[in-house]
Amino acid sequence: MRFAFIMDPIQNVLIDKDTTFVFMLESQTRGHEVHYLEMGDLFIERARAMGRARRIELRREYHNHFTFHGESTGPLGDFDAVFMRKDPPFDVAYLHATQLLDLAQQDGAFVMNNPAGLRAANEKLFALNFPTVIPPTLVTQNPNRIKDFLHELGGEMIIKPVDGHGGAGIFYIHREDRNLNSLLETATREGKDPIIAQQYLPEVRQGDKRLIVLNGTPLGCTLRVPRADEHRGNIHVGGTCVRAEVTARDREICREVGPRLRQEGLYFVGLDIIGDYLTEVNVTSPTGIQEIDTLNDVRLEANVIDFVEQQVETRRRQRSS
Repeated sequence: MRFAFIMDPIQNVLIDKDTTFVFMLESQTRGHEVHYLEMGDLFIERARAMGRARRIELRREYHNHFTFHGESTGPLGDFDAVFMRKDPPFDVAYLHATQLLDLAQQDGAFVMNNPAGLRAANEKLFALNFPTVIPPTLVTQNPNRIKDFLHELGGEMIIKPVDGHGGAGIFYIHREDRNLNSLLETATREGKDPIIAQQYLPEVRQGDKRLIVLNGTPLGCTLRVPRADEHRGNIHVGGTCVRAEVTARDREICREVGPRLRQEGLYFVGLDIIGDYLTEVNVTSPTGIQEIDTLNDVRLEANVIDFVEQQVETRRRQRSS
C-alpha cells in the first residue's frame, strides 16, 4: 500500500516519543511505501487535492532517523491512506487543509482522521457533547459569570482557552487569589474571548490519564503525573508518564463517546481523563503511543496500522464490486 503522512518537519521529530514516527516505522516494516508531506506541500489543481510527496525511509537512529528517496507531485487520492498528523493549533491553515483533504477522500484515499470530523470536534469543546461523563463546566467570556461559577464550585477551578493546546493558557484559580480579576481579564481579553471554566479535580495530582482510542475502543493508557510545582501533566512541561490500566470507568466513558467518534470518522483519538471525568477529546494529532508501548511492552501502532489496512481493503472491495 502507499501511505502519505502530513506532519510537522521530520527533522524535529523525537524518535523515542513521537507517535507519527512509529506509525511510519510500522508501515515501512510491513512493506508499505511511506511518503512525507508538510502543509506547504498541499495544493488544489483542477478541483483535485494534490501534494508534493517525498518517499521516506525511517530508522531508530538519533540525528540520522530518515532519508528521502526522491519526490513526486500528484493527486493525494492516488494514495491508499493519508494520515493527517499535523500538530495543533487548529488555525485557518489547518482548516483549509481539512477542506483539501475532503477532495482527497472523494478521490479514493482513506483519510485518518476524517476531515469533516476534525472540523466538527474542537478538542476542548467536543467533550461537552457528553454531559454525563464530564465535570461541571462553564463556557463564557463574562468574568463576573466565571466568578459566580467559581463560588458555586467551592472556590477553586481550572480555566483554559477554547482553542488552546499542549497545556498553554491553563490556570488553576481560587477565590482568595488577589490576582483573580487580572487573570480573568487577561484570559478573556477583557470579556472579548470565551474561555472554559471547569471544576478542579484533585485527582489530577495522581495523574492526568491519556487514553488512546481506536474506532471508539480503548487501546491503552498512561498517567501523566504533574511536577510538585505544576498543575499540568503535559510531558513537555515536566509531567512524568507512569503505567496505568484501562479501568471500568474508562470503558464506560468510551461506550458513551464511541458511537459519536465513529459517526464523525474520528478513528484515532486521545481522551484525557482525570479521576472519573472526561476533560478533553484530542483528535488532531493525538500522541502517547510510544510512552504506553514502553511502559506496557506492547506495540499499539500495530493495532492502528491493522485498522488502516482493513479500511483500505474495504474500499478496494467496494470499488471493484
